[in-house]
Amino acid sequence: MTHYQRAMLAIVSEYRLAGGPWPASSKEMADWALRTGRWQLPPSAASKVCAEDLSRAMREEYMTDAKGRRVRVKHPATLRRSGEQTTLWDDIRTASRAHMEVAFAQRRNAIVGDCKQLKADVDCYNDRNPASPPIQLVLDFTRDVQEWERHRAA
Repeated sequence: MTHYQRAMLAIVSEYRLAGGPWPASSKEMADWALRTGRWQLPPSAASKVCAEDLSRAMREEYMTDAKGRRVRVKHPATLRRSGEQTTLWDDIRTASRAHMEVAFAQRRNAIVGDCKQLKADVDCYNDRNPASPPIQLVLDFTRDVQEWERHRAA
């Protein structure tokens, strides 16, 4: 965990100690942190914030392809360029196969990582609540994807 992340968690703790409503949205906590002067955007962070906003916007850009599928237009691939790790974005309509192979593999790995974390979280919750029936977690998405394809084709 970075120093900055620890500082963010300290703000969450201070928010709770100050009696802020809990559970709370991150926006509620951010508004409180700004209002109380516990957080300010350093001028050097403007580029990073802009880059994050651009990335978020590119993740939300979709189009309908010739077969009627709703597909994401922009795809990130994290790789090394000039000796440094960087994330490059490309357009599905013009991207090279190499870029898209990396982008798709990384996206799949992210999904696997999310599934691993979800399983650990569910298992922990179930272990901590032995008096309740365990929450069942199904990580095989085959039927979900098949059902989506049937609805899309209909």
